[in-house]
Amino acid sequence: MATAFWDTQRDILVDFLSRGETGNSDSYIDTLKRLRARILRVRHDMEIGNVLLLLDNARTHTSIRRKETIASFGWTTLPHPSYLPDLAPSDYHLFGLMKALKQGLRGKHYENDGEVKSAVKT
Repeated sequence: MATAFWDTQRDILVDFLSRGETGNSDSYIDTLKRLRARILRVRHDMEIGNVLLLLDNARTHTSIRRKETIASFGWTTLPHPSYLPDLAPSDYHLFGLMKALKQGLRGKHYENDGEVKSAVKT
């Protein structure tokens, strides 16, 4: 599973769960910590406390520990629209990317997960 974060200027982070790993609150908090570190590296012009997150309503996104972690970073979570229970509005951005990703990976074979991750990031 891949989790992607982006802003108006660029993709910030694509984070992958290891094979067999289950997405849970702890793994999502680890991803948020990697996101914070990545923002500090790639967005020097951005105040780290000015991050707005739009998350869907998956259980890992609604846990108390996740909320505490985001609050400790000084970030704000935007409310998920109730009329889109399974799709965050930002997911529409991914539809075009997914088509290009599928076309780019079609017919190719990879020896291991690392090669797949590298191809996805490319």
